[in-house]
Amino acid sequence: MGAGVAGVPMRELALVILVAAAFTYLTTGLVRYWMVRTGRVGEIRERDAHTQPKPRLGGLAMFAGFLAAVFLAGQLPALTRGFQPITPEMSAVVAGAFVIVVVGVIDDLWDLDAITKLIGQILGAAVMSFLGLTWTLLFVPFGDGTTLLLDQTVSTFVTVIFTVTLINAINFVDGLDGLAAGLGMIAGLAILIFSLTILHDQGGMVSAYPPAIIAASLVGICAGFLPHNFEPSRIFMGDSGSMLIGFLLAAASTSASGKINMGLYGTADMVALMSPIIVVAAAVFVPMLDLVMAIVRRMSKGMSPFTADKMHLHHRLLSLGHTHRRVALVLYLWVSVVAFGAVAFSVVPPLVATIGILLAAAVALLATRGPARRAREQSAATTRVVAEEPPR
Repeated sequence: MGAGVAGVPMRELALVILVAAAFTYLTTGLVRYWMVRTGRVGEIRERDAHTQPKPRLGGLAMFAGFLAAVFLAGQLPALTRGFQPITPEMSAVVAGAFVIVVVGVIDDLWDLDAITKLIGQILGAAVMSFLGLTWTLLFVPFGDGTTLLLDQTVSTFVTVIFTVTLINAINFVDGLDGLAAGLGMIAGLAILIFSLTILHDQGGMVSAYPPAIIAASLVGICAGFLPHNFEPSRIFMGDSGSMLIGFLLAAASTSASGKINMGLYGTADMVALMSPIIVVAAAVFVPMLDLVMAIVRRMSKGMSPFTADKMHLHHRLLSLGHTHRRVALVLYLWVSVVAFGAVAFSVVPPLVATIGILLAAAVALLATRGPARRAREQSAATTRVVAEEPPR
């Protein structure tokens, strides 16, 4: 089987990541060349943080990398449990992703209105749900905890709402070089690690293969795109890329949490019992926080929640004095703290995980407040120098 541990195809998933990264990296260069050659360079919008026009449509290259990774996974004997005829989930995610990318490409080239784009997102999520990747189990953590079995209608509704929410969360946060790709890579890696723990603990349970393959592919395409997109970027992923990342995160999350019976984790430890939901929520915590804050902020002003502004988390960090590159690194750090902190509860004892999270959060807080602290220190030093100067 080629697994590093019984039931865990480590080498095969590593190969999926490598192929996704390599294919995305090479294809991104081709897309950028074509966009520049044909003069399709995006104009500067009021909400943008960059100052130089650059080509978009990097999401097309990311989708090509995703298709290459899925094709490879389907040829590897150790990963065939994640494909038909055993499970339809990989076919469902490819079909849904195709719809999302088509909508994103049209938007990148001709700027769709918000309602049309939302309809396209709903369609992509519905296609994925109808084809078999959908929430079938929902854990209610009240009392002794209950696992609900959802019918087709409720299942589709939950899947569509969840997927569209994550798509827009990543889309909202995509406003800085390398930010969405980095956050997507970190969140995907957290879900991949969690899926690997499920594969290990349950001896290769079939339902854990699709989320592992989806997450590995997501990690790979984000890693392959980042060298082109990290500050200073040469190409943007556009909505085709940010919506693809959000869609794949939703797909991996749905596959990891929407089909795994929480009863497998026992009832003694609530953190372990809730680990799939916690990991999924933690992996997308920062983008979701930004999304909720943006909706509340805009609606409180009587504006549409889809109205663009410059009050996102990355804009606030820029106002604190961070450079573009440091903003991306600080947000990477916070997402890593929350996402890997949640995964830690499934891997190490709770006390060790808690101590690790607190230490990592302290480091992240210091990194976040660094420029503001240095500015205060410099201001105080300047004030002392002025005060100590003798009168002329």
